[in-house]
Amino acid sequence: MTLDPYLYCILDLGYVLETDAEQVTAAVLAGGADRLQLRAKNHDLAHIERVAKRVLPLCRAAGVPFILNDHPALAAAIGADGVHLGQDDGSLAGARKLTGAGMLVGRSTHSLTQARAALAEGFDYIGFGPLFPTPTKAGRPAIGLAEISTMERDVGVHIPAFCIGGIHPGNLSQVLDAGARRIVMVSALLQAADIQAATREVADRLRPVTQR
Repeated sequence: MTLDPYLYCILDLGYVLETDAEQVTAAVLAGGADRLQLRAKNHDLAHIERVAKRVLPLCRAAGVPFILNDHPALAAAIGADGVHLGQDDGSLAGARKLTGAGMLVGRSTHSLTQARAALAEGFDYIGFGPLFPTPTKAGRPAIGLAEISTMERDVGVHIPAFCIGGIHPGNLSQVLDAGARRIVMVSALLQAADIQAATREVADRLRPVTQR
C-alpha cells in the first residue's frame, strides 16, 4: 500500500449511483488515488455495507487503503483499512475499542486548533477544511488558505494532513502555493467526463516526479 499518500479520493454516494460504484472506484484507482473513502450520508447500514463489500476488493487489488466514513463497528466487521470520524463522531479511544489497534483512524478538522488536537489525541491522519465553500459540506463556512502552512508545519510533518473542501483543478495551484502537500478531491473527479484521466492529472500534480 502507498506509504506516502498524496491524493485522497472519496466515493460519495451523493454524487455516484450505487450501480456505478464499482466503475467509478476502478477509475479513480487506475488514475492514481492513494486512499479511497466511501461516504454514504443518509444511507442505512445495510446499504453502506453492500456498497463497501463491492468496492473493497478493488482497493485490495490496487493496494490502496479502503476507508469507511462514520461507522467504526461496520468498518471492523467488513475488514476495512480505516475509518474516518467527524468532530462529533466520538473519540479516538472509542473508535479503537471497536476497530482494534491496526486500523487507520482519521479525523475531520476545521481549524488549526482542531488539527493540533487531533495530532495530540493520536489520530493517524486528518482532513483540514473546507478550504472553499462546497455543496458536499453545505452550511459549513470555508476556512480559507491562510493557516495551511502553519498546519503543515505543526501537524502535517507528523501525520498525513489532507486539505479538503471545494478543491478542483482550477484552484489546486492556489492550494499548493499556500503550502498544502496532500489533498482530497471529490465532486471535481466524480463528475468529470473521464474520471480516470482527471484523477491522473491531479495525482501527477501532487506526487513527486520520482513517484509518478
